[in-house]
Amino acid sequence: MTAPRAPLTTVEILDKLISFDTVSDRPNLSLIEWIRDTLATAGIEATLVPDATGTKANLYATVGPQDRPGVMLSGHTDVVPVAGQAWTRDPFRMTEEGGRYYGRGTTDMKGFVASAIAAAIAAAGRDLQTPLHLAFSHDEEVGCLGVRSLIALMEGAPVTPAMCIVGEPTQMQVATGHKGKTALRATVTGREGHSALAPLALNALHLGAEFIGAIRAVQDKIAADGLKDGDYDVPYTTVHVGKMSGGVQVNIVPNACVLDFEIRALAEDDPQAIIADLRARAEAIVAPRRAEFPEAAIEIEELWNYPGLGTPSDAGVVNFVKGLTGANGTIKVAFGTEGGLFSQRLGIPTVICGPGSMAQGHKPDEFVTAEQLARCDAMLASLTARLEGGL
Repeated sequence: MTAPRAPLTTVEILDKLISFDTVSDRPNLSLIEWIRDTLATAGIEATLVPDATGTKANLYATVGPQDRPGVMLSGHTDVVPVAGQAWTRDPFRMTEEGGRYYGRGTTDMKGFVASAIAAAIAAAGRDLQTPLHLAFSHDEEVGCLGVRSLIALMEGAPVTPAMCIVGEPTQMQVATGHKGKTALRATVTGREGHSALAPLALNALHLGAEFIGAIRAVQDKIAADGLKDGDYDVPYTTVHVGKMSGGVQVNIVPNACVLDFEIRALAEDDPQAIIADLRARAEAIVAPRRAEFPEAAIEIEELWNYPGLGTPSDAGVVNFVKGLTGANGTIKVAFGTEGGLFSQRLGIPTVICGPGSMAQGHKPDEFVTAEQLARCDAMLASLTARLEGGL
């Protein structure tokens, strides 16, 4: 008689997760189905929430009683591209060296997902009085887009989680906040002409440069007079131009250009007020030109956004997770997460706490240390014990 196989360890699960190339522009369904099937071996039923293409899906699962709110572990399954990066290892084959596990997504954030899966399988063999929920998403890296369909499903559920731990890398510190992000595009319209007669045309790149100047003026104003939060490396809301494109060749005055820019706002700040200010400044740039060039325009559109997270440092979820990790204080992180959506859309008190450091994320030879994974496993083991006792 063959002895039953021991449950997969966190490292074994991570090794499998890394083998799936889930860069955001590619499917994640094979990975999600593997997670579903792996959970099923422990008797855990998972719900998949597919996207419109059927090639990507979110996953939601509950261990323990279904009729009461529990603690949700949240993680995304997509990763950033490796193209153009000087990897010295196969990014989609986990390798171990010197107490480090290398591979794309080891830190951001398949390490936490692996630990959460292992914890759920272990919890399935315990008599939980309070449930453990798993929420794994797609397309987080391109604007927290995929999780929204999962949130829509949860909005209609009779019970929502009592609290959430988003396992983005914080070196296992408890983070209570991050800025929100709004991605925007400005489309600038001028009038083409021969460069020998450039003053008789309206150069869209020049108008775009003036608008960049307006963005910089808004940033200076925010830095001088705006809201401040000293818990961040940059303690105020930022406005940043990331891309400018336009023109055909040097002897043609360009009639169009496009600027892609973003606002990263403190949770207490209002990005819509900043957008309104920028629209007014854009109109002030083109209005004086319209008598001669009626088509002159700078049109601003919002591409996507996610809210900031601002959980009070004395909130119950903060004290609860600090008790699991042994942390004394809290931090805030510079990068965005899905936590603001869970907090604002569903009203779930949320913190961020996970293994690894974002200093390794999005880089070649990304890694998470064995020590960080062990600390995450210990936190989730403590969580399971608390859930068994009913919190």
